[in-house]
Amino acid sequence: MKLEDIRREYLQDGLSEDSLLDCPFKQFEKWLDNAVTANLSDPTAMVVATVDETGQPSQRIVLLKHLDDNGFVFFTNTGSRKAQELNGNNKISLHFPWHTMERQVIVYGEAQPLPTSAVAKYFLSRPKESQLAAWASAQSRPVSSRKVLMETFANMKNKFAKGEIPLPDFWGGYCVVPTKIEFWQGGAHRLHDRFMYQRQADNSWQITRLNP
Repeated sequence: MKLEDIRREYLQDGLSEDSLLDCPFKQFEKWLDNAVTANLSDPTAMVVATVDETGQPSQRIVLLKHLDDNGFVFFTNTGSRKAQELNGNNKISLHFPWHTMERQVIVYGEAQPLPTSAVAKYFLSRPKESQLAAWASAQSRPVSSRKVLMETFANMKNKFAKGEIPLPDFWGGYCVVPTKIEFWQGGAHRLHDRFMYQRQADNSWQITRLNP
């Protein structure tokens, strides 16, 4: 099979301006509820794109952990590549690829660090093994083997065998405050429906249809 021959038509649904909610957060919640109800695998998974000091973009998949009218929240090791890049340039983009529903959502905005209280509340809600993994992994840094990683995990398990596991000082989170949010619905003959919400000076949202 040639790569150029791999294609399909997008025929599940359409999207009109009349069907959109005025608030992009409410529209996102509606689509996310649809994705959860449809039993999509990892409906909260999102591609997080950042840029380094040379202008080189990088991407990775992270799970959305909270959403409100302020923005989209995720957590990470503050020594990770994404966190280091955000320290130098807090411009960020999120992409939710709900392929089986022929939908995508793209968020453009700025990442703002969360207060320690919010980070601690989330960290303590994680399964114990995930808390230990956070302590064991120097995220994005080289490790000689999986054996070494697992040995570090075992050491942390012994170290924190009793009582609560404390919040690492290298663990944090971000709220992505959007300036633009695009909703994409696949259409027949590649005539997709695309609508962009753009934040205005008064914090209202202007909706514009985009060519596919």
